[in-house]
Amino acid sequence: MQDDLVERIAAHPQYKQLRRRRDRFGWTLAVCMLVVYYGFVLLVAFDKEFLARRIGDGVMTLGMPVGFGVILFTVAITAYYVRRANAEFDTLSDAVVKAVQKAGKP
Repeated sequence: MQDDLVERIAAHPQYKQLRRRRDRFGWTLAVCMLVVYYGFVLLVAFDKEFLARRIGDGVMTLGMPVGFGVILFTVAITAYYVRRANAEFDTLSDAVVKAVQKAGKP
């Protein structure tokens, strides 16, 4: 019985659409995060002088706002994922469940 339900869900066109969109979106965000994170790490490793530049007359260096930017980017990208998942992916998921339940009724 459960295998039949799983097969019906997996074969449903809206489920395939959901998987395709979610996978593409997840990979896009993952690549963006990797570029930003490893870009910062590479800057730390290979261009310390750039990050050590002072901003103004105080003790603030360029590395501090850049590092803070990496953290803000992480928070923003997570919030964007949650917002889209709650709005788009949950709606598609609910539509698949309703369609499969409706099709399964005698």
